[in-house]
Amino acid sequence: MTLGLMALAAVLLDAWWGEPRRGHPLVAFGRLAQRIEQRLNGGGQGWRSHGVTGWCLAVLPPTLLVAGLSQVPGLGTPLAVLALYAAIGLRSLGEHAEPVMLALCREDLAEARRRVGYLVSRQTAELDDTAVARAATESVLENGSDAVFAALFWFAVAGAPGVVLYRLSNTLDAMWGYRNARFERFGWAAARIDDLLNYVPARLVALTYALLGRTRLALRCWRRQAPLWDSPNAGPVMAAGAGALAVSLGGPAVYHGERHERPHLGEGPAPVPADIHRALTLVRRGVWLWLALLIAGGLWHA
Repeated sequence: MTLGLMALAAVLLDAWWGEPRRGHPLVAFGRLAQRIEQRLNGGGQGWRSHGVTGWCLAVLPPTLLVAGLSQVPGLGTPLAVLALYAAIGLRSLGEHAEPVMLALCREDLAEARRRVGYLVSRQTAELDDTAVARAATESVLENGSDAVFAALFWFAVAGAPGVVLYRLSNTLDAMWGYRNARFERFGWAAARIDDLLNYVPARLVALTYALLGRTRLALRCWRRQAPLWDSPNAGPVMAAGAGALAVSLGGPAVYHGERHERPHLGEGPAPVPADIHRALTLVRRGVWLWLALLIAGGLWHA
């Protein structure tokens, strides 16, 4: 079975089953990462070298194990499909974003704030309906890149070991990659490695969003606005996505009690509930485009 067909099988499994409700491997990995961080960064005293050691201890053994198992006859294909299935979160993205849209459509702002709080790290208690729609739309575009497209990219590049390496690295960034007193030094390696692994996928995602939406506007927003964003990878993704949808994203947001003046992204009106669905549709269409290209590439080289 080609990589493209294995990727298709994994996406279909995700559409059918969604994320595993019990025994998700990332839950066990999260517990392991917590123990490693407690041992190497107790009280926030760890240095960058401790963060590098922690990353290696958490990520390399599972990756090498999967690489070895992939060579076992008869095991490589099912292992690859299951690894990618466990790594992508396309259905989960919809399951988290669509309730926000539905709550806004019902004019249930309290429920919309609660639901969008599952998607974003900013404070949501004071958001109005426009700010909730903006937060959800931004999250769909950015998480589509991190949770779906980047996993597909590393699967295409390096099979099951590649997708395991990426997903575990991305998880460590979510756990350790904070710029605060506890993680400023220890989490540096996790954040930088995740930036490196997402560099190429993020730009391919930005191009995908542009091709499937308002192409000229998306490319213009990417070129002019992405350099202003503090994240080297989220900037291109969100600027191109906002342009593709012809909406305005970004702007001020409150994180952990501090107001952050974020640059504006895109052009057009502020998002409305329907734009959350449009963002999800953009991600889903992009996934099918990538799958088609992977399958076509496999057939070409067959």
